[in-house]
Amino acid sequence: MDELLLAFGLTLMAGLATGIGSVLAFFTSTTNTRFLSIALGFSAGVMIYVSMVEIFFKAKESLVGSMGVQAGSWVTVASFFGGMLVIAIIDKAIPKQGNPHEPKSVEDMSKPRAEVKNQQLLKMGTFTALAIAIHNFPEGIATFTSALQDPSLGIAIAIAIAIHNIPEGIAVSVPIYYATGDRKKAFKLSFLSGLSEPVGAIAAYLILMPFLSDTLFGILFAGVAGIMVFISLDELLPASRQYGEAHLSIYGVVGGMAVMAVSLLLFI
Repeated sequence: MDELLLAFGLTLMAGLATGIGSVLAFFTSTTNTRFLSIALGFSAGVMIYVSMVEIFFKAKESLVGSMGVQAGSWVTVASFFGGMLVIAIIDKAIPKQGNPHEPKSVEDMSKPRAEVKNQQLLKMGTFTALAIAIHNFPEGIATFTSALQDPSLGIAIAIAIAIHNIPEGIAVSVPIYYATGDRKKAFKLSFLSGLSEPVGAIAAYLILMPFLSDTLFGILFAGVAGIMVFISLDELLPASRQYGEAHLSIYGVVGGMAVMAVSLLLFI
């Protein structure tokens, strides 16, 4: 029960970090692009390292143990790329303007609304909140399953996802504000959209837990690794470079990998 509560708590914390982005959007006048660049790079570094060094091999160990070396190895690789395929399809289904990983800045809040009248997002401000909810659902499953298997690993992943949810909060709040003209509503919808991550955790618990076996766990964990690597390479790193200098992005990546490596060594 304690492990379940910890897993749900970490997932909730990671999801609601979108609210921090909303606060930054509404209560600061300029975007700290250097911070966002390093933070996104750091988040990507954590996700890539933990996925390739820890999660992938834990999945393989579980699948090889239940299916044999050859079959288990093939299923691990297939599940890894399957996770990438799932998140790629989700990304493709979200229009560019509604994608929460499209970088936006606090300064966008001060633009005259007339300047953004051509954005289709204005017709339905809540669409962006729906987009992030759909997009973050598998992240909730990733955080929950990781925390359930290894609490220390779950904490690291939750922190990485929380960091990358901060600029998402900005990206969600800005278009919703332009769609509604209501800052409070934009904050509320942006904040609530982060609840999709604990919803993903609940879905994983209700649907997957009754059938959890070494094979299912291995497939799910390998898929989670694929999802996190794809998010890092396709979204976090490009956004990090767009927010700031290229070197800051790489410094963040290396820093994230180093912190993740040391934290894993400390729990051996």
